[in-house]
Amino acid sequence: MMRHSTMLQTAGCLRHVATVEEKREIVSDYLQWYIIDRNSSVIDRFREGLSTLEFLTALQQHPTLLAPALCHSEKQLPAFDLEILFKPDLSPSGSNRRLKESQTMGYWADYLLDCEEGQAAVSVEDILMFATGLSSLPPSGLEPLPQIQFLDDSAFPMANTCTNSLKLPLLDSCTLFKSQMDF
Repeated sequence: MMRHSTMLQTAGCLRHVATVEEKREIVSDYLQWYIIDRNSSVIDRFREGLSTLEFLTALQQHPTLLAPALCHSEKQLPAFDLEILFKPDLSPSGSNRRLKESQTMGYWADYLLDCEEGQAAVSVEDILMFATGLSSLPPSGLEPLPQIQFLDDSAFPMANTCTNSLKLPLLDSCTLFKSQMDF
C-alpha cells in the first residue's frame, strides 16, 4: 500500500486496510477510477462527437446495420473478393501482349481458388498482405485502389504496398505461374 500510496491517493482510494477483503475493495475502487472515472471526459467528448449529425442516434437505433463499418470481424477472405478488388492494367485490346495478359489473369483466378481451398503454399490473406501490407480488408476500403500490372522481365511476382499494386509475371503455363507465385 505504501509503495502505491501516491497513485491510490490520486484515485481517492487510499485508506487503512485490515483484511484481504478490504484490499480487494481498494483494488476494485481503483480499477473503477482508472478505467471509467478517469476517462469520463474523453468518453463524453466521444459521445458528443457521435451525436453530431445524429450519428449516435442512428447507431443506437440500428447497431447491427452499422457494425460492419465500425467493428473488425475475423472472417476468411474469399478468392472472388480479392479477384474483383484488384483491377488489371491491360494493354490495348487486340494486341499480342493483351492476349498474354488475359491468359495470366486466368492463371491468377485459378491460383486464388487454389489459395482459398488450401492447395497453394499461401492463403488469400497472405496475397493481400504481400500486395497491400494488410492482413484483412478495412471496412472503409483501400486507397489507392489495388491494381494488377504485368512483368516481362521477371518470373516472380512483385508488389508495391505504397500503391497497392501487384505485378504478375507473364508466363507460358499455369503450372509454372502457380509455382512461381508459391515461391
